[in-house]
Amino acid sequence: MRIRQNMLKPKLLLQIEGGAFLFAACVLYRHLHGSWLSFALLFLVPDISMLGYLANKRIGAMTCNFAHTYTVPILLLLTLWFFGQITWFWLAALWAAHIGFDRLLGYGLKYETAFKDTHLNRV
Repeated sequence: MRIRQNMLKPKLLLQIEGGAFLFAACVLYRHLHGSWLSFALLFLVPDISMLGYLANKRIGAMTCNFAHTYTVPILLLLTLWFFGQITWFWLAALWAAHIGFDRLLGYGLKYETAFKDTHLNRV
């Protein structure tokens, strides 16, 4: 059986990875007994980072990328763990779920050229 070439495209793999992160983050969130009402109300908060585009494209791309890279919620999780604040782990899980959802939909990190230019494609 031959593997279709579409199956190996990086965009599709990153979308699958995003879906896996979304699922894993939601499972972690449930395990941490996070409030689903809070989840629904706060899920889109990282998108406030788009306000950076009001300044200019460079700042907009920088703020969006900061809020939409897995590195930041992982660092938040490690910081919370280091300071013994494990009751706030749900926040990092919610943030990772948001990023996973964005990747699943095909939204990527931004280039400075335009809001629609991402590392996955032009949206």
